[in-house]
Amino acid sequence: MDTRHLVDREIAPLIDLFPRVDLDAVPIEQVRAKAAETYGILPPPAITPEEIMVPSIHGGPDIPVYLFRPEAARPGAGAILHIHGGGMVMGSVKQTSMVPAALAAAAGVPVASVEYRLAPEHPFPAPQQDCHSALSWLAGQSEALGFDASRIVVAGESAGGGLAAALAIMARDLGGPAIAGQLLTYPMLDHRTGSDFCPYANPNTGEFIWTRASNRFGWRSLRGSYKADDERRGWFSPSLADDLSNLPPAYIATGSLDLFFDENLDYARRLVAAGVPVDLHSYAGAIHAFNAIPDAALSQRFNAGLLAAAAAMTAA
Repeated sequence: MDTRHLVDREIAPLIDLFPRVDLDAVPIEQVRAKAAETYGILPPPAITPEEIMVPSIHGGPDIPVYLFRPEAARPGAGAILHIHGGGMVMGSVKQTSMVPAALAAAAGVPVASVEYRLAPEHPFPAPQQDCHSALSWLAGQSEALGFDASRIVVAGESAGGGLAAALAIMARDLGGPAIAGQLLTYPMLDHRTGSDFCPYANPNTGEFIWTRASNRFGWRSLRGSYKADDERRGWFSPSLADDLSNLPPAYIATGSLDLFFDENLDYARRLVAAGVPVDLHSYAGAIHAFNAIPDAALSQRFNAGLLAAAAAMTAA
């Protein structure tokens, strides 16, 4: 498979900034250290966050949450819970803090970004429980932070997008807190992608940044001993959820060359079939994490769409 000629020319330099790594052959600590070094190319956040330790409602340890407050908050608007990416095994709020900061500034609402526990040390359901605890905490802060608790939106990129989608299902199943919308950026939804059981056969996706081998490692790390054969399987891998009804409206953005392209389109189709409003965007020539090149025209179009959706979903 050779798809470099299909990659948008402004995005192509990203390929060399994120060299391919065999996650099975390198200690996870080294992988995380290298990822942190690579994330250093990203611009600093427009808003300096406040770190808050939030209690778990699932019996786990306290969870670090970073709160980004806009200079000018919109009266009567909602809030956003942001979940960072990293394939379920790496990444942090600090490494990608420009994303929640940009959401807070553009939407004029407080944004809480959760530092959930990572696999393989903390497999399913630990990350999901941390995100649900952070959502519950945020919902309880509406009066103190001055937002409408009925307008909370969940947002995330890659693994964070998958966890945001899982959180929407989890919150529905557990009776809350209520979620008003989902902002899913190339979300990691289907644990089968890239495996022997993969339902997709697209020869032009997944060559760069996050590959099929990476995906197998990430999902295997998250899965641990979980058999994915009970009613929580949609919390683990949202594409496995039998019922997608009564979920909040979704904004889904993906790239035509991203490994998650097919699962993202399939999830969008299933949401629509379940009666969930979906705003779906695919960017031609875009690989995974393409928006890490912020000045590219593709990234600017993506950012404009995402930030507009964030403002609309949280509006009073």
